[in-house]
Amino acid sequence: MKILVFLALLGIGLHDAAAVTHSLKYFYTGSSGVLNFPEFVAVGMVDEVEVIHYDSNIKRIKPKQDWMSRATEDDPQYWEWNTGNFMGSEHNFKASIDTLKPRFNQTGGVHIFQTMYGCEWDDETKEVNGFYQDGYDGEDFISFDLKTETWIAPKQQAVITKHKWDDNKAWIAGQKNYLTQTCPEWLKKYVDYGRSVLLRTDLPSVSLLQKTPSSPVSCLATGFYPHRASLVWRKDGEELHEEVDHGEILPNHDGTFQMSVDLKLSSVSPEDWTRYDCVFQLSGVKEDIVTKLDKAVIRTNEEKLNLIAIIVAAVAVLSLVIAGIGFFIFKKKSGKRPPSPVVNPEVMQQLNPQPQA
Repeated sequence: MKILVFLALLGIGLHDAAAVTHSLKYFYTGSSGVLNFPEFVAVGMVDEVEVIHYDSNIKRIKPKQDWMSRATEDDPQYWEWNTGNFMGSEHNFKASIDTLKPRFNQTGGVHIFQTMYGCEWDDETKEVNGFYQDGYDGEDFISFDLKTETWIAPKQQAVITKHKWDDNKAWIAGQKNYLTQTCPEWLKKYVDYGRSVLLRTDLPSVSLLQKTPSSPVSCLATGFYPHRASLVWRKDGEELHEEVDHGEILPNHDGTFQMSVDLKLSSVSPEDWTRYDCVFQLSGVKEDIVTKLDKAVIRTNEEKLNLIAIIVAAVAVLSLVIAGIGFFIFKKKSGKRPPSPVVNPEVMQQLNPQPQA
């Protein structure tokens, strides 16, 4: 997986919507030469919901969910300890960028160093998976292979880092312990803290959208929770893999999610429309939401243009009426006295700081 420049929420599309996997992920971003952006930002996410935030401007960790206040029940020094930890990581990230720029023959300009690490826990099978990877300027730089307990360097510039970190056996042991023990333990605690929010299920509204009669038909599901969901087009009950374009799962402002999948109509004959449907599946919910491909329910830009034209026409007529009434009143009053002037007044959980690159 490519680490993207700046922070991104990672959507996980699951066709098998029955699986229940929880995740704890941390994203660290250090930057150089970026105007109006903190030099270091760290966020922690539980099941794709942001729960903590730290950046080099505020210099302290802040909870992003009310239920995170319960963290002090298990660690009274939780906020103080993690603030100090992030401050240490901030220093390491600045040093890492300074180390990597010469390796890539760089001097000035904008540069980004990122880390994404964490764990996943299946509350049915109890299986645990840990991960850790670094990226530089939007490309994979180095990652940790938990099975072999070694570092993988996809770029030549990362080989020196790989050898350095492979030789640090004590740190590797600490990383393995964190990813397989500490991280899952805290993940379970966080899920328990936010149970009323994280374990809820919200079904979406599903719509069919089309820009023009020749454009693909987009099936949009929005307002669902959790993010563990799938959205597919089917023909005669079979999932389509050709002539479809799957979008990513994206967050809404209210904490829910949205996703879409497009169907190219070039492969669909008019008489076959009834054979197609869009199916939404949500983790923990047995029944699917099925939406038939039907011209009568497709919302298009043409409808919006027609509505706008009607509104513009109505406003124009209303303006003429008001203007006529105003002129009549003016003529009537102007014969009695001169018009008066118009007065119109006016808006981490615990993490061992990683060595520098």
